[in-house]
Amino acid sequence: MELASWQPFEQLDTFQSRINELFDKTFGVSPMASNAATGLYYPAVDILESEDSYLIRADLPGMKQEDVHLEVQEGVLTLRGERRVEEPANGVEYHRVERRAGTFSRSFYLPQAIKQDGIKATFRDGILDIHMPKADEAKPRKIAIKSAN
Repeated sequence: MELASWQPFEQLDTFQSRINELFDKTFGVSPMASNAATGLYYPAVDILESEDSYLIRADLPGMKQEDVHLEVQEGVLTLRGERRVEEPANGVEYHRVERRAGTFSRSFYLPQAIKQDGIKATFRDGILDIHMPKADEAKPRKIAIKSAN
């Protein structure tokens, strides 16, 4: 009788690879698969929620504030920009290019319970924070319980 080693996560890795392929075929190249050679760049984004607001935080390393554009239209928040490739000095050439560059556009559907006129954005050290306050009706409200006596 021959013993085989048990690898419990091997099938999970295969399943994850198939899911990734399905998404790539359906939606195009995933943000994690983009690279400098394709000209595709998708900044990483975190979305957080508190009682009072939502926060979208985008990583835009090496970008300048004037290269980033933000707009809200018909309940969709769109983040656009361009991360440029640095041109090497005369006599210098690249041997490897791994840092992603290119134009990008990311759109996010906003919940109806957002105060669109209260959206504020700040840019610092390559991080864009977009603060979106919730409308009053979307905030949790405590309800007092009265005695029936």
